Amino acid sequence: QLQASGGGLVQPGGSLRLSCAASGNIFSINFMGWYRQAPGKQRELVARVSRGGSVGYSDSVRGRLTISRDNAKNQVFLQMDSLKPEDTAVYYCNAFPSIITLWGQGTQVTVSS
Repeated sequence: QLQASGGGLVQPGGSLRLSCAASGNIFSINFMGWYRQAPGKQRELVARVSRGGSVGYSDSVRGRLTISRDNAKNQVFLQMDSLKPEDTAVYYCNAFPSIITLWGQGTQVTVSS
């Protein structure tokens, strides 16, 4: 299972850094991703990173969020800058495509003044 942490309440324009810790070895998983689910909306992929470091982002977060991973430490990170109220959601990490058994509880990010 994957456990996300680092969420919180932040003002518009602020920053947060999310971390994802794996209880097992994620090195063998090629793509890792960060997903988010806002109230009343479907869960969506916002960023992904390959084992080799290639990254991809959804249009809504490109230029503001940065995904990275540390294979040796079994961790994935999401640096979130210039946050907007529409970024408010529960954020999860998982493989891409997602693996149902890896969903954790997520971490709440709230962007509000």
